[in-house]
Amino acid sequence: MTNPMIEVKQLRKEFGPFLAVDDISFSVAQGEVLGFLGPNGAGKSTTMKMITGFLAPSAGTAAVCGQDIVENPIAAKAKIGYLPEGAPAYGDMTPWQFLRFIAELRGYRGSELARRVGEAAEKVNLQSVLHKTIDTLSKGFKRRVGLAQAILHDPPVLILDEPTDGLDPNQKHEVRELIKAMSREKAIVISTHILEEVQAVCTRAVIIAQGKLLFDGTPEKLLAQSATHNAVSLMLSGANADEVERQLRDIDAVAKVARQAQVDGRLRFTVFPRNGTPIIHQVSELARTRGWSVDGLHVESGRLDDVFRHITTESSELARGTLS
Repeated sequence: MTNPMIEVKQLRKEFGPFLAVDDISFSVAQGEVLGFLGPNGAGKSTTMKMITGFLAPSAGTAAVCGQDIVENPIAAKAKIGYLPEGAPAYGDMTPWQFLRFIAELRGYRGSELARRVGEAAEKVNLQSVLHKTIDTLSKGFKRRVGLAQAILHDPPVLILDEPTDGLDPNQKHEVRELIKAMSREKAIVISTHILEEVQAVCTRAVIIAQGKLLFDGTPEKLLAQSATHNAVSLMLSGANADEVERQLRDIDAVAKVARQAQVDGRLRFTVFPRNGTPIIHQVSELARTRGWSVDGLHVESGRLDDVFRHITTESSELARGTLS
């Protein structure tokens, strides 16, 4: 990766005897949306607070657009739009007043200030509540106020902690589309516990647990680690279940076959491949040559929740010394 817009090197954070972040390194380039995943207490928010300069690292460095966040904090922060956890704001202000206040702090005046506030409010669909006090708004609207202040100055780097928290499905879709549109010119990091968010908007995923980085790769590579990746779901009518299961098991590339309960007299099987190898052609060819009456046949892409649980649980067990 050349000229990363975010560069994190061996970040470490200690709170007394507690090690919250342990030697984490990664980079994010323009055009990338990085999903930052981990269980509660994994160190996600702590890492993001160090990248944005809200927390000083115990060791290591973070640079934004070439500016070291410790050595040149003002220059680095000017390049960042940050949506922190909880979307703090002044409850007695309206969104319009709050965004004007943020714009003034960033040095905007006159028509430029009004344009920035108006564009940010429009992008996150705040028009209907612009003049209501923030305290009276729903959690979803408060989250959108926080997102509006993060993008108001059109920064090249966005650090977003749970950007769709509290939003309904339509609002989530709108925010995800906005993130994808902005990502062409920005580097974006999204901390989230919503795994569907990774598939919806992210080009890369990082998983941390107990302060350690455990995975860094594309969502496709993450899905490929799922036990159901390239598994085949098969539904048949009028066949002998034991015979079908035996013949499916005889396929060389098949690791195992799971038989589900019959539905309306139809047999249902999940056929799992060895090492994620595609087996759809072998299964469909077997069905054709055996003359099975196929009611359904499709390939499973995999389940992110299974992979996430496996990676983070294995890390916890290793830390406790329960795995050999």
